[in-house]
Amino acid sequence: MRTRSLGIFTALLLFLACLLLVPSVFADSQVRIVRLSTVDGGVLIDRNTGQGFEKAFLNLPITQGTKLQTRLDGRAEVEFEDGSTVRLTPGSVVEFPTLSLRDAGGRASTLVVRQGTVYLKYSGKKEDEFTLQFARETVRLTDNAELRLQMDPSEADLAVFKGAVQVENASGTQVAIGKKQTGVFELTAQDRFTLAKNVEEAPFDDWNKQQEQYHDRYLAKSSYNGSPYSYGMSDLNYYGSFFKAPGYGMLWQPYFAGAGWDPFMNGSWAWYPGMGYTWVSAYPWGWMPYYYGSWLYVPSYGWAWQPGNSWAGFNRFPVVNGAPGGFITPQAPMSGHSTLIVNRGPVVSSTFANRNDSKMVVRSGSAGLGIPRGSLKDPGRVSQQVREQGAVTTRVQAPARPATSMGVSNGQMGGARPSGGISGSTRSTVSPSAPRGGYGGSMGGGSMGGSVPRPSGGAGGGRPPR
Repeated sequence: MRTRSLGIFTALLLFLACLLLVPSVFADSQVRIVRLSTVDGGVLIDRNTGQGFEKAFLNLPITQGTKLQTRLDGRAEVEFEDGSTVRLTPGSVVEFPTLSLRDAGGRASTLVVRQGTVYLKYSGKKEDEFTLQFARETVRLTDNAELRLQMDPSEADLAVFKGAVQVENASGTQVAIGKKQTGVFELTAQDRFTLAKNVEEAPFDDWNKQQEQYHDRYLAKSSYNGSPYSYGMSDLNYYGSFFKAPGYGMLWQPYFAGAGWDPFMNGSWAWYPGMGYTWVSAYPWGWMPYYYGSWLYVPSYGWAWQPGNSWAGFNRFPVVNGAPGGFITPQAPMSGHSTLIVNRGPVVSSTFANRNDSKMVVRSGSAGLGIPRGSLKDPGRVSQQVREQGAVTTRVQAPARPATSMGVSNGQMGGARPSGGISGSTRSTVSPSAPRGGYGGSMGGGSMGGSVPRPSGGAGGGRPPR
């Protein structure tokens, strides 16, 4: 009996040892995590947790296999490490089947567009690989490019704003689309290709351009260049400032923090397969400071983020140093898979002060919560006023609005192009030999892999009926 018990005990030890030898998916150097950096209106996410689509929120990590869907009033942005971005307009569905790191160090990314209107800016390096897939078409990006893809069950229009691309279909046929040209793929006619030597405007072009200008402006304004990553950096420069503190080196602090604020006032614990729970900040700048470096409390300054010198790892849990007496670092749930919302004290948020959203009340303790990107002309100056007065009512800059209200006009998506397709254009036509199969406008036999209803009025980003 004793020998049998010893054998069982030994087997148990070996089993536990094997578990320790199996690395976490997120600890694996081959796995990457990118940022859900904008959530506006109805946005849904499938994080491979087995729960299907659920409500998305700002700063959720995007991992390999993630799916995103925007409802009729929804818009979203995903930021990559190198500053590349993907933006979804209302009624769009995309997947990220590949987000990995090659053995040689290059990043491999694959974006599959199922339906809707999607903007892509690629800013990768030569050793990186970015693949865009739609219907039976594949675009392998090797140079910087800016694209817009409008897709419905019958047609896909790929417009190139900057750069040039090669599109390959299932039979291996390749077609070239140059700068300021649009490739039209008739998905119900054996993927017949037509080249339009122009790019027509779409309702969300101004919104996309405004987001690009925001990133370009505030990336350039950075006084800190120690990070190898770009994602989240423009938000750090807009919503706060870097400074040097004696004995601490370079630190960053959000505007509008106020006395009594701490970096874990608002957020949540989200569970991911292979990693478990990780902290997700609710603040619009809340990416880098929670996954790299550490938070510390500095006398006379308050809470600040210290980037440090190591960017090799991705912190599952925020690192806290020098916390004041009585401070309790948030603890992840010990079990379960549900998302846990955390509010330590009353939620303090800045709010619009009138119906036309031309003025905003900015409050001390909000730390940027409630303030849209780029809405304040000079957030540093407003922060000084808030520090002195506690709250300030100030004018805001008008955001770019799509040509249709909430992205919907007469039952159509905001990403829709004018009836009749691309007119007044010089076209050349190529008829691929391979018949169409592939994705069409659905996911897995017409369903989206969860209980999420398909947007009404056809596929997002489609044209009105002809």
